[in-house]
Amino acid sequence: MVDPADAQRVLVTVTGPDTPGITAALTAVIADNHAELLDIEQVVVQGQLTLCLLIGLDTGRTQGDPVLKDLLFDAKRMGLDLQFKVLDETRLSSAPSPKAQRYAVTAIGDGLRTTGVQRIAAVLARQEANIEHIRRLSSGKLLSLEIILSLPAGADQARELRRGLAEATHDIDVDIAVQRERLTRRSKRLVVMDMDSTLIQIEVIDELARMHGVVDQVSEITRRAMAGELDFEGSLRSRVKLLEGMEYEKVLSLAKNLPVTDGAREMLHVLHTLGYKTGVISGGFTFAANALRDELGLDYAYANELQVRDGKLTGEVLDPVVTPQRKADLLDAIAQRENIALEQTIAIGDGANDMTMLQRAGLGIAFHAKPKLKEAADTSVSAGGLDRILYLLGLHARDVRELLHE
Repeated sequence: MVDPADAQRVLVTVTGPDTPGITAALTAVIADNHAELLDIEQVVVQGQLTLCLLIGLDTGRTQGDPVLKDLLFDAKRMGLDLQFKVLDETRLSSAPSPKAQRYAVTAIGDGLRTTGVQRIAAVLARQEANIEHIRRLSSGKLLSLEIILSLPAGADQARELRRGLAEATHDIDVDIAVQRERLTRRSKRLVVMDMDSTLIQIEVIDELARMHGVVDQVSEITRRAMAGELDFEGSLRSRVKLLEGMEYEKVLSLAKNLPVTDGAREMLHVLHTLGYKTGVISGGFTFAANALRDELGLDYAYANELQVRDGKLTGEVLDPVVTPQRKADLLDAIAQRENIALEQTIAIGDGANDMTMLQRAGLGIAFHAKPKLKEAADTSVSAGGLDRILYLLGLHARDVRELLHE
Protein backbone atom coordinates (compact mmCIF):
# COMPACT_ATOMS: atom_id res chain seq x y z
CA MET A 1 0.00 0.00 0.00
CA VAL A 2 1.26 3.48 -0.88
CA ASP A 3 2.21 5.72 2.05
CA PRO A 4 -0.14 8.78 1.72
CA ALA A 5 2.59 11.08 3.07
CA ASP A 6 4.91 10.17 0.17
CA ALA A 7 2.31 9.59 -2.54
CA GLN A 8 2.03 11.38 -5.85
CA ARG A 9 -1.53 12.69 -5.91
CA VAL A 10 -3.52 12.08 -9.09
CA LEU A 11 -7.02 13.48 -9.62
CA VAL A 12 -9.17 11.15 -11.74
CA THR A 13 -12.38 12.68 -13.18
CA VAL A 14 -15.02 10.39 -14.64
CA THR A 15 -18.05 11.71 -16.55
CA GLY A 16 -20.92 10.15 -18.43
CA PRO A 17 -24.38 8.58 -18.07
CA ASP A 18 -25.08 7.44 -14.52
CA THR A 19 -25.78 3.76 -14.03
CA PRO A 20 -25.66 1.54 -10.93
CA GLY A 21 -22.27 0.01 -10.12
CA ILE A 22 -19.92 2.66 -11.54
CA THR A 23 -18.42 3.73 -8.20
CA ALA A 24 -18.15 0.11 -7.04
CA ALA A 25 -16.32 -0.95 -10.21
CA LEU A 26 -13.81 1.91 -10.20
CA THR A 27 -13.01 1.74 -6.49
CA ALA A 28 -12.52 -2.03 -6.90
CA VAL A 29 -9.84 -1.30 -9.53
CA ILE A 30 -8.07 1.01 -7.07
CA ALA A 31 -8.23 -1.59 -4.28
CA ASP A 32 -7.09 -4.46 -6.54
CA ASN A 33 -4.04 -2.44 -7.58
CA HIS A 34 -3.21 -1.60 -3.92
CA ALA A 35 -3.37 2.13 -4.64
CA GLU A 36 -4.44 4.64 -1.98
CA LEU A 37 -7.83 6.36 -2.31
CA LEU A 38 -7.33 9.78 -0.66
CA ASP A 39 -10.62 11.50 -1.49
CA ILE A 40 -13.83 10.95 -3.43
CA GLU A 41 -16.79 13.09 -4.48
CA GLN A 42 -19.69 12.40 -6.79
CA VAL A 43 -22.59 14.39 -8.21
CA VAL A 44 -25.36 13.49 -10.65
CA VAL A 45 -27.15 16.21 -12.63
CA GLN A 46 -30.04 15.19 -14.89
CA GLY A 47 -28.73 11.63 -15.10
CA GLN A 48 -25.15 12.67 -15.94
CA LEU A 49 -22.44 11.56 -13.51
CA THR A 50 -19.31 13.41 -12.46
CA LEU A 51 -17.10 11.31 -10.17
CA CYS A 52 -13.81 12.62 -8.81
CA LEU A 53 -11.27 10.25 -7.25
CA LEU A 54 -8.04 11.45 -5.64
CA ILE A 55 -5.53 8.60 -5.79
CA GLY A 56 -2.10 8.32 -4.18
CA LEU A 57 0.55 6.66 -6.35
CA ASP A 58 4.27 6.03 -5.92
CA THR A 59 6.21 9.11 -7.03
CA GLY A 60 7.31 8.86 -10.66
CA ARG A 61 4.86 6.08 -11.56
CA THR A 62 1.93 8.06 -12.90
CA GLN A 63 2.50 7.52 -16.60
CA GLY A 64 1.60 3.94 -17.43
CA ASP A 65 0.73 3.03 -13.87
CA PRO A 66 -1.43 -0.15 -13.94
CA VAL A 67 -4.21 1.41 -11.85
CA LEU A 68 -4.67 4.21 -14.38
CA LYS A 69 -4.67 1.78 -17.30
CA ASP A 70 -7.27 -0.39 -15.59
CA LEU A 71 -9.41 2.63 -14.70
CA LEU A 72 -9.32 3.82 -18.32
CA PHE A 73 -10.28 0.35 -19.55
CA ASP A 74 -13.21 -0.01 -17.13
CA ALA A 75 -14.45 3.52 -17.80
CA LYS A 76 -14.49 2.90 -21.55
CA ARG A 77 -16.27 -0.40 -21.03
CA MET A 78 -19.03 1.42 -19.12
CA GLY A 79 -19.34 4.18 -21.73
CA LEU A 80 -17.65 6.83 -19.58
CA ASP A 81 -14.99 9.46 -20.24
CA LEU A 82 -11.99 9.46 -17.87
CA GLN A 83 -9.37 12.17 -17.46
CA PHE A 84 -6.54 12.34 -14.94
CA LYS A 85 -4.24 15.09 -13.74
CA VAL A 86 -1.15 15.01 -11.54
CA LEU A 87 -1.67 17.66 -8.87
CA ASP A 88 0.86 20.34 -7.99
CA GLU A 89 2.32 19.48 -4.57
CA THR A 90 3.22 23.08 -3.75
CA ARG A 91 -0.37 24.17 -4.31
CA LEU A 92 -1.64 21.31 -2.17
CA SER A 93 0.62 22.22 0.72
CA SER A 94 -0.33 25.91 0.85
CA ALA A 95 -2.10 26.69 4.13
CA PRO A 96 -5.42 28.58 4.16
CA SER A 97 -5.60 32.02 5.69
CA PRO A 98 -6.03 31.85 9.49
CA LYS A 99 -9.02 34.20 9.08
CA ALA A 100 -10.71 32.02 6.46
CA GLN A 101 -14.23 30.88 7.37
CA ARG A 102 -16.83 28.72 5.66
CA TYR A 103 -20.20 30.16 4.68
CA ALA A 104 -23.42 28.92 3.15
CA VAL A 105 -25.00 31.18 0.54
CA THR A 106 -28.65 30.24 -0.06
CA ALA A 107 -30.43 31.78 -3.04
CA ILE A 108 -34.23 31.48 -3.38
CA GLY A 109 -36.52 32.82 -6.09
CA ASP A 110 -38.00 32.57 -9.57
CA GLY A 111 -35.32 34.93 -10.90
CA LEU A 112 -32.52 32.54 -10.01
CA ARG A 113 -32.22 30.84 -13.35
CA THR A 114 -29.42 32.10 -15.61
CA THR A 115 -29.47 35.78 -14.70
CA GLY A 116 -29.54 35.22 -10.95
CA VAL A 117 -26.86 32.54 -10.96
CA GLN A 118 -24.60 34.61 -13.22
CA ARG A 119 -24.87 37.68 -10.97
CA ILE A 120 -24.23 35.66 -7.83
CA ALA A 121 -21.22 33.95 -9.41
CA ALA A 122 -19.79 37.31 -10.49
CA VAL A 123 -19.99 38.68 -6.93
CA LEU A 124 -18.36 35.54 -5.53
CA ALA A 125 -15.55 35.85 -8.06
CA ARG A 126 -14.92 39.50 -7.13
CA GLN A 127 -14.79 38.53 -3.46
CA GLU A 128 -12.32 35.72 -4.29
CA ALA A 129 -14.62 33.23 -2.58
CA ASN A 130 -13.52 29.62 -2.86
CA ILE A 131 -16.58 27.56 -3.82
CA GLU A 132 -16.51 24.08 -2.30
CA HIS A 133 -19.76 22.79 -3.71
CA ILE A 134 -23.09 23.87 -5.17
CA ARG A 135 -26.33 21.94 -4.89
CA ARG A 136 -29.89 22.57 -5.93
CA LEU A 137 -32.39 22.46 -3.06
CA SER A 138 -35.57 22.75 -5.13
CA SER A 139 -37.15 20.04 -7.25
CA GLY A 140 -38.24 20.62 -10.83
CA LYS A 141 -37.53 24.28 -11.54
CA LEU A 142 -34.32 25.89 -10.33
CA LEU A 143 -35.84 27.86 -7.42
CA SER A 144 -33.15 27.43 -4.77
CA LEU A 145 -29.40 26.88 -4.64
CA GLU A 146 -27.04 26.32 -1.76
CA ILE A 147 -23.41 27.32 -2.27
CA ILE A 148 -20.84 26.31 0.34
CA LEU A 149 -17.71 28.45 0.16
CA SER A 150 -14.82 29.81 2.15
CA LEU A 151 -13.83 33.46 2.47
CA PRO A 152 -10.16 34.32 3.05
CA ALA A 153 -10.93 37.29 5.33
CA GLY A 154 -13.78 35.69 7.28
CA ALA A 155 -16.50 37.77 8.93
CA ASP A 156 -15.37 41.15 7.56
CA GLN A 157 -15.49 39.80 4.03
CA ALA A 158 -18.85 38.13 4.66
CA ARG A 159 -20.43 41.52 5.38
CA GLU A 160 -19.11 42.81 2.06
CA LEU A 161 -20.38 39.69 0.34
CA ARG A 162 -23.90 40.21 1.75
CA ARG A 163 -23.96 43.79 0.49
CA GLY A 164 -22.63 42.80 -2.91
CA LEU A 165 -25.16 40.00 -3.37
CA ALA A 166 -28.05 42.24 -2.27
CA GLU A 167 -27.04 44.92 -4.76
CA ALA A 168 -26.58 42.41 -7.58
CA THR A 169 -30.04 40.87 -7.15
CA HIS A 170 -32.15 43.84 -6.01
CA ASP A 171 -34.10 44.06 -9.29
CA ILE A 172 -34.86 40.36 -9.78
CA ASP A 173 -36.92 37.87 -7.76
CA VAL A 174 -34.04 36.39 -5.74
CA ASP A 175 -33.57 36.39 -1.97
CA ILE A 176 -30.09 35.74 -0.64
CA ALA A 177 -28.94 34.46 2.76
CA VAL A 178 -25.31 34.30 3.89
CA GLN A 179 -24.80 32.17 7.00
CA ARG A 180 -21.76 30.73 8.76
CA GLU A 181 -21.46 27.13 7.69
CA ARG A 182 -21.14 25.21 10.91
CA LEU A 183 -23.10 22.62 12.81
CA THR A 184 -25.54 25.09 14.39
CA ARG A 185 -26.80 26.22 10.96
CA ARG A 186 -28.21 22.76 10.37
CA SER A 187 -29.21 22.15 13.98
CA LYS A 188 -31.61 24.98 14.71
CA ARG A 189 -34.12 23.95 17.39
CA LEU A 190 -36.54 26.83 17.94
CA VAL A 191 -38.57 28.95 15.49
CA VAL A 192 -40.70 31.88 16.65
CA MET A 193 -42.88 34.02 14.43
CA ASP A 194 -44.74 37.27 14.46
CA MET A 195 -48.46 36.71 13.88
CA ASP A 196 -50.09 39.53 11.88
CA SER A 197 -48.97 39.59 8.22
CA THR A 198 -46.48 36.82 8.98
CA LEU A 199 -48.12 33.67 10.32
CA ILE A 200 -51.50 34.96 9.14
CA GLN A 201 -52.32 37.14 6.16
CA ILE A 202 -54.19 39.91 7.99
CA GLU A 203 -53.68 42.52 10.67
CA VAL A 204 -56.13 41.42 13.35
CA ILE A 205 -56.64 44.89 14.81
CA ASP A 206 -57.56 46.26 11.38
CA GLU A 207 -60.16 43.50 10.98
CA LEU A 208 -61.61 44.27 14.41
CA ALA A 209 -61.72 47.94 13.50
CA ARG A 210 -63.57 47.12 10.28
CA MET A 211 -66.14 45.13 12.25
CA HIS A 212 -66.50 48.03 14.72
CA GLY A 213 -66.68 50.79 12.08
CA VAL A 214 -63.38 52.54 12.92
CA VAL A 215 -61.15 51.01 10.27
CA ASP A 216 -59.84 54.25 8.74
CA GLN A 217 -58.65 55.68 12.05
CA VAL A 218 -57.03 52.42 13.18
CA SER A 219 -55.45 51.62 9.80
CA GLU A 220 -53.62 54.92 9.71
CA ILE A 221 -52.15 54.38 13.17
CA THR A 222 -51.22 50.77 12.23
CA ARG A 223 -49.42 51.87 9.08
CA ARG A 224 -47.33 54.47 10.89
CA ALA A 225 -46.49 52.08 13.72
CA MET A 226 -45.35 49.22 11.44
CA ALA A 227 -43.23 51.67 9.44
CA GLY A 228 -41.44 52.67 12.65
CA GLU A 229 -42.82 56.21 12.73
CA LEU A 230 -44.63 55.85 16.06
CA ASP A 231 -43.86 54.34 19.46
CA PHE A 232 -45.36 50.87 19.39
CA GLU A 233 -46.93 50.76 22.86
CA GLY A 234 -48.50 54.19 22.58
CA SER A 235 -49.88 53.46 19.13
CA LEU A 236 -51.26 50.11 20.30
CA ARG A 237 -53.13 51.69 23.19
CA SER A 238 -54.48 54.39 20.89
CA ARG A 239 -55.83 51.84 18.43
CA VAL A 240 -57.34 49.60 21.10
CA LYS A 241 -59.06 52.64 22.64
CA LEU A 242 -61.03 52.99 19.41
CA LEU A 243 -62.45 49.47 19.95
CA GLU A 244 -64.13 50.40 23.22
CA GLY A 245 -67.61 48.90 23.54
CA MET A 246 -67.14 46.14 20.97
CA GLU A 247 -68.93 42.89 21.85
CA TYR A 248 -66.35 40.26 22.85
CA GLU A 249 -68.35 37.53 21.10
CA LYS A 250 -67.75 39.37 17.83
CA VAL A 251 -64.05 39.54 18.65
CA LEU A 252 -63.87 35.78 19.23
CA SER A 253 -65.69 35.09 15.96
CA LEU A 254 -62.70 36.44 14.07
CA ALA A 255 -60.43 33.73 15.54
CA LYS A 256 -62.49 30.97 13.93
CA ASN A 257 -61.33 31.71 10.38
CA LEU A 258 -57.88 33.25 10.54
CA PRO A 259 -56.23 33.10 7.07
CA VAL A 260 -53.00 31.19 7.69
CA THR A 261 -50.13 32.27 5.40
CA ASP A 262 -49.31 30.02 2.44
CA GLY A 263 -46.74 27.39 3.32
CA ALA A 264 -47.11 27.87 7.08
CA ARG A 265 -48.80 24.52 7.71
CA GLU A 266 -46.21 22.69 5.61
CA MET A 267 -43.32 24.46 7.30
CA LEU A 268 -44.65 23.74 10.78
CA HIS A 269 -45.36 20.09 9.98
CA VAL A 270 -41.76 19.60 8.86
CA LEU A 271 -40.35 21.50 11.83
CA HIS A 272 -42.44 19.53 14.32
CA THR A 273 -41.49 16.25 12.66
CA LEU A 274 -37.83 17.21 13.05
CA GLY A 275 -38.34 18.01 16.72
CA TYR A 276 -38.30 21.82 16.61
CA LYS A 277 -40.05 23.92 19.22
CA THR A 278 -42.28 26.60 17.66
CA GLY A 279 -44.10 29.66 18.88
CA VAL A 280 -45.83 32.91 18.01
CA ILE A 281 -44.71 36.13 19.70
CA SER A 282 -47.07 38.87 18.66
CA GLY A 283 -47.89 42.47 19.29
CA GLY A 284 -51.46 41.42 18.43
CA PHE A 285 -53.93 39.73 20.73
CA THR A 286 -54.10 36.53 22.76
CA PHE A 287 -57.50 35.42 21.49
CA ALA A 288 -56.03 35.01 17.99
CA ALA A 289 -52.57 33.78 19.06
CA ASN A 290 -54.09 31.08 21.29
CA ALA A 291 -56.40 29.95 18.49
CA LEU A 292 -53.41 29.55 16.17
CA ARG A 293 -51.45 27.73 18.86
CA ASP A 294 -54.24 25.18 19.19
CA GLU A 295 -54.89 24.87 15.45
CA LEU A 296 -51.25 24.61 14.33
CA GLY A 297 -49.78 22.76 17.29
CA LEU A 298 -47.47 25.57 18.38
CA ASP A 299 -45.60 25.14 21.66
CA TYR A 300 -45.84 28.80 22.72
CA ALA A 301 -48.12 31.77 22.12
CA TYR A 302 -47.54 35.25 23.54
CA ALA A 303 -49.57 38.34 22.70
CA ASN A 304 -51.49 41.22 24.29
CA GLU A 305 -54.57 40.64 26.44
CA LEU A 306 -57.59 42.80 25.70
CA GLN A 307 -59.50 43.88 28.79
CA VAL A 308 -63.13 42.71 28.79
CA ARG A 309 -65.88 43.87 31.14
CA ASP A 310 -69.55 42.85 30.96
CA GLY A 311 -68.90 41.06 27.66
CA LYS A 312 -67.47 44.14 25.93
CA LEU A 313 -64.01 45.55 25.25
CA THR A 314 -63.07 48.37 27.60
CA GLY A 315 -60.59 49.87 25.14
CA GLU A 316 -57.65 48.93 27.39
CA VAL A 317 -54.78 46.44 27.09
CA LEU A 318 -53.62 44.54 30.18
CA ASP A 319 -49.97 44.76 31.24
CA PRO A 320 -47.38 43.71 30.32
CA VAL A 321 -47.64 44.90 26.72
CA VAL A 322 -45.71 42.86 24.16
CA THR A 323 -43.40 45.64 22.96
CA PRO A 324 -40.52 45.11 20.51
CA GLN A 325 -38.13 44.67 23.45
CA ARG A 326 -40.46 42.20 25.15
CA LYS A 327 -40.61 40.17 21.93
CA ALA A 328 -36.83 39.71 22.09
CA ASP A 329 -36.95 38.96 25.82
CA LEU A 330 -39.66 36.33 25.29
CA LEU A 331 -37.53 34.65 22.62
CA ASP A 332 -34.67 34.60 25.11
CA ALA A 333 -36.91 33.20 27.86
CA ILE A 334 -38.27 30.39 25.67
CA ALA A 335 -34.76 29.43 24.57
CA GLN A 336 -33.59 29.29 28.19
CA ARG A 337 -36.63 27.26 29.23
CA GLU A 338 -35.97 24.74 26.46
CA ASN A 339 -32.19 24.80 27.06
CA ILE A 340 -31.59 26.00 23.49
CA ALA A 341 -28.69 28.29 22.59
CA LEU A 342 -29.74 31.56 20.93
CA GLU A 343 -27.52 30.63 18.00
CA GLN A 344 -29.93 27.75 17.38
CA THR A 345 -33.02 29.97 17.18
CA ILE A 346 -34.86 31.53 14.24
CA ALA A 347 -37.19 34.55 14.40
CA ILE A 348 -39.49 35.55 11.54
CA GLY A 349 -41.33 38.87 11.22
CA ASP A 350 -42.46 41.58 8.84
CA GLY A 351 -42.47 44.94 10.65
CA ALA A 352 -40.28 47.37 12.56
CA ASN A 353 -41.59 46.04 15.88
CA ASP A 354 -39.98 42.66 15.05
CA MET A 355 -36.51 44.10 14.56
CA THR A 356 -35.15 43.55 18.09
CA MET A 357 -36.44 39.97 18.14
CA LEU A 358 -34.86 39.18 14.76
CA GLN A 359 -31.56 40.67 15.86
CA ARG A 360 -31.61 38.61 19.07
CA ALA A 361 -32.17 35.30 17.23
CA GLY A 362 -29.44 33.18 15.70
CA LEU A 363 -31.10 33.76 12.32
CA GLY A 364 -33.48 36.69 11.79
CA ILE A 365 -35.70 36.42 8.70
CA ALA A 366 -37.68 39.36 7.31
CA PHE A 367 -40.75 37.82 5.65
CA HIS A 368 -42.47 39.94 2.97
CA ALA A 369 -41.18 42.76 5.12
CA LYS A 370 -40.95 46.52 5.20
CA PRO A 371 -37.64 47.91 3.80
CA LYS A 372 -36.34 48.97 7.21
CA LEU A 373 -36.60 45.44 8.58
CA LYS A 374 -35.09 43.85 5.46
CA GLU A 375 -32.01 46.02 5.90
CA ALA A 376 -31.59 44.99 9.54
CA ALA A 377 -32.40 41.26 9.25
CA ASP A 378 -29.91 38.50 8.50
CA THR A 379 -31.90 37.60 5.41
CA SER A 380 -35.30 38.05 3.83
CA VAL A 381 -37.93 36.09 1.95
CA SER A 382 -39.80 38.47 -0.33
CA ALA A 383 -41.92 36.06 -2.38
CA GLY A 384 -43.60 32.70 -1.94
CA GLY A 385 -44.80 31.09 1.26
CA LEU A 386 -43.32 30.40 4.67
CA ASP A 387 -42.21 26.96 3.51
CA ARG A 388 -39.40 28.63 1.54
CA ILE A 389 -37.71 29.20 4.87
CA LEU A 390 -36.95 25.46 4.98
CA TYR A 391 -34.37 26.07 2.24
CA LEU A 392 -32.45 28.28 4.66
CA LEU A 393 -32.05 25.24 6.91
CA GLY A 394 -30.41 23.35 4.06
CA LEU A 395 -33.42 21.07 3.53
CA HIS A 396 -33.94 19.72 0.03
CA ALA A 397 -37.43 19.89 -1.45
CA ARG A 398 -37.29 16.12 -1.94
CA ASP A 399 -36.74 15.55 1.79
CA VAL A 400 -39.50 18.01 2.67
CA ARG A 401 -41.90 16.20 0.34
CA GLU A 402 -41.13 12.87 2.02
CA LEU A 403 -41.77 14.32 5.47
CA LEU A 404 -45.07 15.85 4.37
CA HIS A 405 -46.33 12.52 3.04
CA GLU A 406 -45.30 10.33 5.97
